[in-house]
Amino acid sequence: MEKIYVSMILLLVAVSCALAKDAGKETKETTTKPKLPQTLSRGWGDQLIWTQTYEEALFRSKHSNKPLMIIHHLDDCPHSQALKKAFAEHKEVQKLAEKFILLNLVYETTDKNLSPDGQYVPRILFIDPSLTVRADITGRYSNRLYAYEPSDISLLYSNMQKALKLLKTEL
Repeated sequence: MEKIYVSMILLLVAVSCALAKDAGKETKETTTKPKLPQTLSRGWGDQLIWTQTYEEALFRSKHSNKPLMIIHHLDDCPHSQALKKAFAEHKEVQKLAEKFILLNLVYETTDKNLSPDGQYVPRILFIDPSLTVRADITGRYSNRLYAYEPSDISLLYSNMQKALKLLKTEL
């Protein structure tokens, strides 16, 4: 009987020592940086003011008399990620974006006006305060009218200027 108690105590000591050694080791999980909560910008420009929903963006555009810029993208799309990086790093685009109501969507809306030539990403559409999708402000592709690539950032900048200019001349 005494042997059983001694065996149990030794077993408990061995297990405790093993657990103590494992607790002292740093795991991969503890060495990685903590994930920060995601903001509405989703990395497209943290200093800019972004709206949360399509309905809120339409309301704010109409009542502030500012054009709305909608960016459709996906978090796991390499083309979206590349455009996001170019957009966020381009100082003139970031400065001009302050004059817009901004919304970035990682999901499709039920409004078919936001996918006039299909549901692809990344795509950027402009809507004026009268809630009209500006079909005349397009990218450089004929098969994906509202698509932009990182190399198109200067075209995007000029289209943003065009959206603001049309706002002043048409409304």
